[in-house]
Amino acid sequence: MKKKNEEHTIMIEKASGQTELFSETKLRRSLRRSGASVVEVDQVVEDITSVLKTGASTQQIYKNAFSLLKKRRRSIAGRYSLKKAILDLGPSGFAFEKYISELLALDGFSVQQGVMVKGACVSHEVDVVAEKDNQHIMVECKFHNQAGIRSDIKVALYIQARFEDIEKAWKKKTGHAQKFHEVWLVTNTKLSSDAIRYAECVGMKAIGWDYPIGKGLERRVDDSGLHPITCLTSMGKAQKQQLLGKGIVLCKQLLQNKKAIRSLGYSASKRDAIVKEIHQLCHLP
Repeated sequence: MKKKNEEHTIMIEKASGQTELFSETKLRRSLRRSGASVVEVDQVVEDITSVLKTGASTQQIYKNAFSLLKKRRRSIAGRYSLKKAILDLGPSGFAFEKYISELLALDGFSVQQGVMVKGACVSHEVDVVAEKDNQHIMVECKFHNQAGIRSDIKVALYIQARFEDIEKAWKKKTGHAQKFHEVWLVTNTKLSSDAIRYAECVGMKAIGWDYPIGKGLERRVDDSGLHPITCLTSMGKAQKQQLLGKGIVLCKQLLQNKKAIRSLGYSASKRDAIVKEIHQLCHLP
């Protein structure tokens, strides 16, 4: 096993292609966030660091950790895989938009997807229109198919320009209900520092991976229990895509739709295993 101070000399490759020093602290944090016990975390960290070498990728570390967790408890492996599970909602961004709509609905918003709105210059298709407490919010969802790609300043500028064009048109109208009062940018990856700075400057609410600190997308999912079906380790990729095609994006939705589970063609024991994993993954009784 590696000595404690040797971990800090190992350089690993991030999904973006950049390199950084391996951090055992980061690995432990992500494992604990999945719900792994202290003993399980210690065992996984020991197994990984004992064979870790300079040049390893974060993807390799993730795969090893996921495999080790899966052997112990499928539910913690599913929670650990959340970032990849959200990437697997692709390749299009439609399922991600539906997923974000479900998160907003849980927060008490009434939501609509794919709404055409006329601006001063052109018409725009707004990903999600959310309403609560007489406030109308324009929510734009930026979905990336690959880890390591950040939503940058160009994304924030583009969304703000669309919002301003719509705002110009609606400022000419009377009444409250037809006006957007806020614009939100929601992405499944990290935001660049310039995108964050710009969003804060113009009053745009930005939500991404690890942002805002303590209230990022991953924390919202963990707190809500609204895990996507792509987190499930007891189901194949083809079956997940089949469900996504039917508009089922949440584990809790699947739990309420026994017909959809039966349509996957699994045996009764396999279906029971899926239901059991959903209960454990989403902390359901």
